[in-house]
Amino acid sequence: MVNIYDVIILGSGVTGYSAAIYSARFGLKTLVIGTRFGGLLQDTNIVENYPGYKSISGLDLMKKFKEHVEDYDIDMVEDEVKDVKKIKNCFSVKGKKSYKGKTLIFATGSKRRKLDVKGVEEFEGKGVSYCALCDGPLFKNKTVCVIGGSDSAAKEALLLSEYTKKVYIIYRKEKIRAEPINLERVNKSKKIEVINNTNIVEAKGSKFVEKVVLDKNFKGSKELKLDAIFIEIGQIPESELAKKLGVKLNKKGEIIIDCDSRTNVEGVCAAGDVADKEFKQAITGASEGVIAAFNLYEYLK
Repeated sequence: MVNIYDVIILGSGVTGYSAAIYSARFGLKTLVIGTRFGGLLQDTNIVENYPGYKSISGLDLMKKFKEHVEDYDIDMVEDEVKDVKKIKNCFSVKGKKSYKGKTLIFATGSKRRKLDVKGVEEFEGKGVSYCALCDGPLFKNKTVCVIGGSDSAAKEALLLSEYTKKVYIIYRKEKIRAEPINLERVNKSKKIEVINNTNIVEAKGSKFVEKVVLDKNFKGSKELKLDAIFIEIGQIPESELAKKLGVKLNKKGEIIIDCDSRTNVEGVCAAGDVADKEFKQAITGASEGVIAAFNLYEYLK
């Protein structure tokens, strides 16, 4: 006989773990399914805006979340979900194994957006990276660039400046959109230089990245010599499974939720980076996950 859970939470990041803690506290039989402990937050070098921690690495913060979850009677499995269906009065979730739940929370987060530029895919792992925390130490005393203008791009550049001799931020618009505290840090850094209103059109090299080609001149040339390209151009919501279930998405592919984290499908909530809230932070994802758990508790009563 297949075990039927009250709530199945898809995603094992800050949002999924927060939802799980409250789901368990509400006395609901809870299952968390994820493929990657900690989600994208674990790749964050320093988190300075989560209450209770003045400064903590993303990995350490997620370890504390996981320890908290393990204090409760919550089932956690590592599995890649391939399909979700509504069957009679429950939902069928299929990965390597099959699971059944009365309700669902999509806390599937997002994946990094790839840069579709000539040469980038060819040099991935050979000077092209999507994770400064993972690969930054490989480029000690080298010259690198960060593609993107968000707060995340600024933080990647600041981290890289701890290892490298020079960091260029290459951004297609007028000015980067970092939080004021990080923008001030970027402007104060002697190692970081911002190249605005510019795109890269090609990555070049022999075995490894050696230069990028820009769409306009920078200091008299369209070619910029460097040793690595770090890409931080946003995320794509992981909403494909929700779409299969008939959950409504917006034009960005985000799951549309109301103020109580509910979707248009009865018994299904969504929270965190996969949902259509404009402001996406670890703390807002945690809040949305908790709200989702409460509303499913009310729904199941």
